[in-house]
Amino acid sequence: MSSFVWMKVLESTPDRYDLGIRMLSRGRIDEVYERIATLVAAPGKRILDIGCGTGALSLACAARGAAVTGIDINAGMLEVARSKPVPGQGSVAFLELGAAEIGDRFAETSLDAVVACLTMSELSPQEQSYVLRLAHARLVPGGMIVIADETLPQSSLSRLAHWLWRLPLVALTYLLTQTTTQPLRDLRPQLQAAGFTDIIEERMWSDSFVIIHALKEGSS
Repeated sequence: MSSFVWMKVLESTPDRYDLGIRMLSRGRIDEVYERIATLVAAPGKRILDIGCGTGALSLACAARGAAVTGIDINAGMLEVARSKPVPGQGSVAFLELGAAEIGDRFAETSLDAVVACLTMSELSPQEQSYVLRLAHARLVPGGMIVIADETLPQSSLSRLAHWLWRLPLVALTYLLTQTTTQPLRDLRPQLQAAGFTDIIEERMWSDSFVIIHALKEGSS
C-alpha cells in the first residue's frame, strides 16, 4: 500500500480523488470504510471524521444512521464531499477545519467515536500525540477511536521490500507536490499516553495497512 504517497497528487485534483484512491488500493479501500463503519456507526451515534477528504468514510457511517461531522483543510475535497447524496437515515456536515482545531469546535465528551483514515500519516509524531489527546477528551466514556493508514510491515524482509518500492514514489510525489506521507509506526504508546485502552490492531493487505481501534475507559 506504499503507493498511497500518491494521495498528495490526487488531493490536487479532488474530482479525481475517489477514482484514484480506489485504483491505488486496487479496489479495496471500500472494505476499509465499511469495516470502520461497522465498528463505530449506529443510529444516533455522534462521529467525527478527521481528514474526511471527499467524504467516503463519513457517508459510510451515515448510511448506518450516524450523525457525522467530517473535517478537512482541503476546500476542494470538501466541495466534492458536499455534492454527494447522504445515504440511509444518518446525517453529515462537512467543515473546513484542521485536526488540531477540534478542541475549538467540539466540546469535551460530545462524541461517541472519532475516526481517521489515511490522515494520521500526514502528521508529525508530536501532532499525532496532540490530536489523540484532543480526541480522547472529546469522546464520551466508552467511546472509540479508529485509525486506518499505511504502515510498515513487521517482518524485516517485507519491510525492506516496502521501502524499496516506496522510496521512488516518495521522491516523485515530493517533486510534484512538495509534500509526502510517512507510514504509521507503532501508535500504541501514543494511544496509551493519551488515555486509550483496549488497543487492537487489524493488519491487512500484505501487512502494509492497519486499522487500529481503542477505547476511552469507562461506560458510555
